[in-house]
Amino acid sequence: MSQEHSSALEVFLPENTLDYFVITDWNKDDLDVCITLEEKDDPPGSLRDQEKNIISKGFHDITITDFPIRGKRALLTFRRRYWQVEGRKELLKRDIPLAFPGTQLETEFAHFLKEKGRRQPDVARFYRRYAPPPDQGV
Repeated sequence: MSQEHSSALEVFLPENTLDYFVITDWNKDDLDVCITLEEKDDPPGSLRDQEKNIISKGFHDITITDFPIRGKRALLTFRRRYWQVEGRKELLKRDIPLAFPGTQLETEFAHFLKEKGRRQPDVARFYRRYAPPPDQGV
């Protein structure tokens, strides 16, 4: 994706997202705007300082819901990278909080819905019209 496209989409992303991720894809349909971000192949600082070889071992995808964009549900798929240090069995990952604990919502969006829900219960009902039932996932 070009730098111009990434810079434009950065306006719609949670703060500091592009410090750790690059936008690899995006698309939209009648209901959703979907943006895929891949974690940069940059191991955490403590791993880089070691003398051992560090190998990227693949990704784990996490999809969260963010503020709607132009009346469409915004789905952000973060491709989280895992690394393995030579000679160790466990996989390591960078600690980047993406979703509000216990939800599939971006933290700022979860706080917004919680606050608005207290004052205007119709906000949550409005949002549910655009979201699939919980058992369907995203």
